[in-house]
Amino acid sequence: MEQLDERAIVVAVKLQKDEHFEYELEELINLAAALDVEVVGEITQNLERVTSSHYVGTGKVEEIKNLFDATDANLVIFNDELSPSQIRNLERDLECKVIDRTMLILDIFARRAKSNEAQMQVELAQLQYMLPRLVGLRASLGRQGGSTGGGVSNRGAGETKLELDRRKIEDQIAKLKRELELVKDQRETQRKQRKKNNIPVVSLVGYTNAGKSTIMNQLLQKIGQEQSKQVFEKDMLFATLETSVRQIKLPDQKEFLLTDTVGFVSKLPHHLVKAFRSTLEEARDANLLLHVVDVSNDEHRYMMDVTNETLLDVGVKDVPTIFVYNKSDLADMMYPHVAGSNIWISAKDGKGLDELLDIIKKYIFSDYVQCDLLIPFDRGDIVSYLNEKATVKSTSYEEEGTLVHVELKKSDYDRLEEFVYQP
Repeated sequence: MEQLDERAIVVAVKLQKDEHFEYELEELINLAAALDVEVVGEITQNLERVTSSHYVGTGKVEEIKNLFDATDANLVIFNDELSPSQIRNLERDLECKVIDRTMLILDIFARRAKSNEAQMQVELAQLQYMLPRLVGLRASLGRQGGSTGGGVSNRGAGETKLELDRRKIEDQIAKLKRELELVKDQRETQRKQRKKNNIPVVSLVGYTNAGKSTIMNQLLQKIGQEQSKQVFEKDMLFATLETSVRQIKLPDQKEFLLTDTVGFVSKLPHHLVKAFRSTLEEARDANLLLHVVDVSNDEHRYMMDVTNETLLDVGVKDVPTIFVYNKSDLADMMYPHVAGSNIWISAKDGKGLDELLDIIKKYIFSDYVQCDLLIPFDRGDIVSYLNEKATVKSTSYEEEGTLVHVELKKSDYDRLEEFVYQP
């Protein structure tokens, strides 16, 4: 069956003191483009507060209807989450399909989700969003006959789910919550194991399309990891939904785990944040955060605020953070450049990665100790362990045993303290 082209009118209300209105509207258009929806018209309104019945004033509803007809659009997208009654009233008066920003983001996530966990998380968020809106959504689908609903609708949970009664949807929500709880327990077990192994965790966080996956791939390439370990990267919103964990083993035997998390966006749906909570919690238990910022974007400060708020929302606080100002080449800024816990780089051309690794090492390997250990000849197991897990700077053979000058973890030092050599 041929997919119909989606042509949309976007509608946004500017409230008083909304400094980021223009950017959020631009972002909405980019979100629509991520779903191959062509925006053919924009309508904005300045209000002190949104109208409870239609979100916009009744005069604007008429204006939207006229523009809709004139542009041959088949969809209207609103820049905020609409209440069930607002959707119902708008669809009745506009006689067309109406979706909001939340539905748009949910649909992007539904398309991008690859892993079983991400698909379950998105479906849960979709069902929770749909539940109070069943009446309006059903009416809309009935009126549309499924025609323009084909392009931007909750396909992951989908039209078929809308035919289910409330009880069935509630049962499905309960089932998904149980399954995700099991996945969460597995994650917890993995995290505990990592802590037990004493391997530091570094987590990449930041706004969508800031360059987190590019940084991860460049670092993997730098340490000679094979191509299969690379993560998906593309210049588009929400290219990465799955949390990727990769082991970074440095030439001096030091190692850490690098995790890549889902990117953020302004007005990220509450249900979605909740559903992805266990994924985002990867950052909560990290030893270090790399907050990646697209410094070439004029709104990068606002993007940083959105990221910080979302992290607080999932309980990520008091984790040491390096601010990585990426795309410095596009911003005509001096790079690579380091100032305290701030670094300016260009991940795309690989400049600044050595400096970034140096900063990471300073943070996560600060408890390493340099010392001389005199290991008896019958304890070759300890020498093997040090060669594998520590940085052996020199080895010599004395009468009493093997003398190694080594840099090692504080926990290893404490365990091997009896072998510390002090001439």
